[in-house]
Amino acid sequence: MSEIMHHTLYDGRRVAFRYTHGSGPCLVFLPGYMSDMSGSKATALFAEAQEKGRACLLLDYSGCGQSAGDFADGMLSRWRDEVQALVASYVSGPVLLVGSSMGGWLMLLVAEHLKDRLAGMIGIAPAPDFTRWGYGEEQRAALAAGETITEPNPYGPEPTPTYAKFFADAECHLRLDSAIDLTCPVRLLHGKADADVPWETSLRLKAVLRSDDIQVTLVEDGDHRLSRDSDIAALKAIVAEFYR
Repeated sequence: MSEIMHHTLYDGRRVAFRYTHGSGPCLVFLPGYMSDMSGSKATALFAEAQEKGRACLLLDYSGCGQSAGDFADGMLSRWRDEVQALVASYVSGPVLLVGSSMGGWLMLLVAEHLKDRLAGMIGIAPAPDFTRWGYGEEQRAALAAGETITEPNPYGPEPTPTYAKFFADAECHLRLDSAIDLTCPVRLLHGKADADVPWETSLRLKAVLRSDDIQVTLVEDGDHRLSRDSDIAALKAIVAEFYR
């Protein structure tokens, strides 16, 4: 792995990232909610990029991992701007966006700004609009009233919080109810045993994207993380399609 660097945005935010130079489209990995660039999928793709001489960018959103800030201030708009700032500052040429879970929602927002620079998008259990389908009516009402809600965290001892600020911002970025004007090649990978993001979400996303080059791969026994050796091998095979 390359050393961790930091980029300072216009307002003083310092975002941690790793970048390796190389050929082909630059793979930009967007982690999920409360995740960071140290995850198994991100590190596996970065290591492969280094091995094969491909460009790759990993990052921690502000308030996550090794980036400065408070997670409670996190929003899709804020994190989108951080991704765009890093791409604008360090990446030349086409971009291959890879978004995991919430990163698959953020991927769409970043892609709408990159447009002609997009080589493609890869969604891993993408979770666009999860503030609509992922919470019950009481939870949504509490968030709309400015409250913080917490849920059990299957991946750690601390409960997972959702803040009203994140919820209010996310409601401005819903994408599944209308056509998404993105025409680049798209690959979606989703486990049918995903207990967090229903696999049908990938089919809903496929239906609203304008691209005529979309493939959905469903892993029969795959969970939400899709981090087994076989899952990562499947992901690497999908990534390889963009470097032929």
